[in-house]
Amino acid sequence: MVRRGTNLDRVGGFNDAVVLDAIRRSEQLSRVELAEATGLSGQAISNIARRLLDAGLVREAGRLRGAGLGKPRTLLELEPTGRYAVGVHLDPSVVTVVLLDLTGEVVARRPVDQYADDPGLLIDGIAKTIEEVIAEAGAPRDRVTGVGIAAPGPIDVERGVVVDPPNLSTWHLVPLRDELAERTGLPIVLDKDVTAAASAERWAGQGGSFVFFYLGTGVGAGLVIGDEVVRGSSSNVGEIGHVIVDPDGPLCYCGRRGCVGEASQPRYLVQQGVQAEVLADGIDLDDRQAVEAAFSRLCALAADGSAPARAIVTALAERIAKVVEDIANLLDLERVVFGGPHWEHLAPVLDTAVREALDGRFLLRAVHPFEVTGTTLGVDVGAIGAASLVLDRTFSPDPSLGLTLDGER
Repeated sequence: MVRRGTNLDRVGGFNDAVVLDAIRRSEQLSRVELAEATGLSGQAISNIARRLLDAGLVREAGRLRGAGLGKPRTLLELEPTGRYAVGVHLDPSVVTVVLLDLTGEVVARRPVDQYADDPGLLIDGIAKTIEEVIAEAGAPRDRVTGVGIAAPGPIDVERGVVVDPPNLSTWHLVPLRDELAERTGLPIVLDKDVTAAASAERWAGQGGSFVFFYLGTGVGAGLVIGDEVVRGSSSNVGEIGHVIVDPDGPLCYCGRRGCVGEASQPRYLVQQGVQAEVLADGIDLDDRQAVEAAFSRLCALAADGSAPARAIVTALAERIAKVVEDIANLLDLERVVFGGPHWEHLAPVLDTAVREALDGRFLLRAVHPFEVTGTTLGVDVGAIGAASLVLDRTFSPDPSLGLTLDGER
């Protein structure tokens, strides 16, 4: 839904953002169309368009001749190189850095090579990779508006702290935002990984009401309801890992059995694969890289038709479907979007298996359908979402969030 502007005096920043957002959503609009979409006067649109053109945020994109004999209308579109945003996805299995242009396109990406359990060393590696992606893209540094970080929860957004993520045992009250800001000199925004992923889908045009089911080293649920990202009272929405889906399942660190987070971990699935004799014995379950390699092998075997491997993934689909069913029925959602670092491996089998497991479970199917999809943004959805958090501030008409035309807060 396009935001509406106001013709009152001294609200230029607000109206600039409204117009910029309207152009982003439609890709190309004339000044007449912008006035109709935003409710602003023709004079206000002319003034705003001039400012946005001078700031290098939009550009003219040819002319559109109407059906009548009137003067052709000049179309405006975003200038991709007008601003850039960095996105960092921190997951125990992979850390990725991307650079987005103003339209949200990925112009550079790199994994962080210097992966380490030690927070300080990893933050050093992230800072180094940020500089590398900016240089690779040839982006002028003064046009890089900031860095978004998608991190596993719980997080303290106010202080920019990663608190105690269960799968990063050495990360206790790590001031990630301030540490990275000190190393890069760039503004930093921190959010949960699942929230960032949901933001990415929304940014890519997937509005409405949906749950983003995140499959990484842990699981989580990002929520968008009525086109708005839901963050919760402390920005820690989506902690679904301790929903019990199998009372006889693996023991979770919380002391209970069968939590969906523990029962979805690659470590547990690999252990099942060894027990089913589809994976070789002797895999060190405490070796993260060895587990990731074995997990990829298990998924490949399932996709190739190995009955024992498919049975393991199908059982996972049943566990996941139970959680999705409850969320979808509780919140009257339109769809579930799957993604995260492990979705690509699981998708060939899990996609169909989840659809079948969910068939008939959505109680409002007589009113509207419930769709099951995978993310269209690939394995970088978390990093893209983190960068979109920064771009959102560029397009936000909220004065407390918006960036000024010179890129300063």
